[in-house]
Amino acid sequence: MLIEQQPGYVLHARAYRETSLLLECLTRDHGRIGVVARGVRGARGGALRATLEPFQRLSLDLQRRGELATLRTAEPMDLPLRMQGGTTLVGLYLNELVTRLCPRDDPHPGIYAAYRQTLARLVAGEPAGWTLRRFERDLLAELGYALALDVRADSGEAPDPEAWYRYQPEDGLWPSAEKFPQAVQGADLLALAEDRPPAADGQVRLRRMMRDIIRAQLGGGELHAWVVLAAMWRPD
Repeated sequence: MLIEQQPGYVLHARAYRETSLLLECLTRDHGRIGVVARGVRGARGGALRATLEPFQRLSLDLQRRGELATLRTAEPMDLPLRMQGGTTLVGLYLNELVTRLCPRDDPHPGIYAAYRQTLARLVAGEPAGWTLRRFERDLLAELGYALALDVRADSGEAPDPEAWYRYQPEDGLWPSAEKFPQAVQGADLLALAEDRPPAADGQVRLRRMMRDIIRAQLGGGELHAWVVLAAMWRPD
C-alpha cells in the first residue's frame, strides 16, 4: 500500500542495519507506525536524515508492506520548532509516552491533533507541567481510558473542592485521608476536568496522580523520561 503526503512526526529513531534507521512515527491517519528509512546513515543520505528530527511536522510518503513501512520521501511542512533546554526534555517525554501507550496501526487523529497542539504550547512558553497534564488527560481519553475526575466512585456525586481523594485507575475516585501520599484535593481534580490550571501545590499532586495512572496503563512499568525530568526539576 502506498501512503502519500501523510502528515506525521518522528517520535524515536534508532540504528537499523548498516546504513538505515528504524523510526517510530505518529501519523494523522494511520496512528503510530514503524518505518524503515533506508540508506539515511550513508554518505548520500545526509539531507534526508537531517529532516527526520523530532518535533518537525513532516509530509511522509511511505510504501507499506507487512508490519513496517519503507520511507520514500519526507518533507518539512512547517518551519522547525525551536525546542530548547528543558523544553526539549519535556518534548522527549511526550514522544516516549506516545510510543509506549499507543499501539501501532491504531489510528487516532485526536492524539495527533493533541500532540501537535502540545508542541505549540511548549514552544509558546506555556508552563510545562500544566501542558503535560492536559496532554496526558486527552491522550488517555482518546485511547478509551477517559478519567472520571468530576464524579465520586462511591456516591456518584461531584467531589468536594475542599475534600481529599485518591484516584484508583481500575475504578475511579474515592475519598482519602489528606496525609495519604497520593491524595489529591477535589479542587485539583475539578480544575483538570474543566481545563483550568490548579494552584502550584495542586499541580504537584496531579503530577503524582497522573504518573500512577500511566504506570497502571504500562502494567507497572516506568518511563525513562520520568528519571530525566526528576533530575531536571530537583531543587539544588
